[in-house]
Amino acid sequence: MSATLSGGCLCGAVRYTVEQSVRFDAYACHCTDCQTRSGSAFGIQQSVMANDLTVEGPLIRGEHIQPSGAVAGIYACEKCLTRIYTDNNNRPGIVNLRAGTLDTSYHLVPGAHLWTASKLPWVVIPDDAINLPGQPADQVGWIEILKPTPVESNG
Repeated sequence: MSATLSGGCLCGAVRYTVEQSVRFDAYACHCTDCQTRSGSAFGIQQSVMANDLTVEGPLIRGEHIQPSGAVAGIYACEKCLTRIYTDNNNRPGIVNLRAGTLDTSYHLVPGAHLWTASKLPWVVIPDDAINLPGQPADQVGWIEILKPTPVESNG
């Protein structure tokens, strides 16, 4: 995966770039919130450092209190309402891109599947993937699934 990621919304009004200082593994979330928000079986997230993300275009922000009590900010294109990313007060400095908004999302393979206790019965989790019935309980657990790795600068 390139050190630079880019993507945008469905209508093209919002574009973003990520100059990764840290690379994280992508993960799939099977919680009922992600099922409802995505209208699908799960959501695929690509975590990035908030300071590495540059967004151009009109965003609106919504808010949701998660079952854990964390407050999630949901950022979407104000024109087409494509969800671009979320943040979470329990993980400051990290945002989760909606991986389908990446220009090259085809290369992402989730290394972990979370909230599999609520996954749809026809979804099959790969044997080599991390499989959690819920989500990590603390930062150490998140680090274990996201596997942050510093990205070397080209400059």
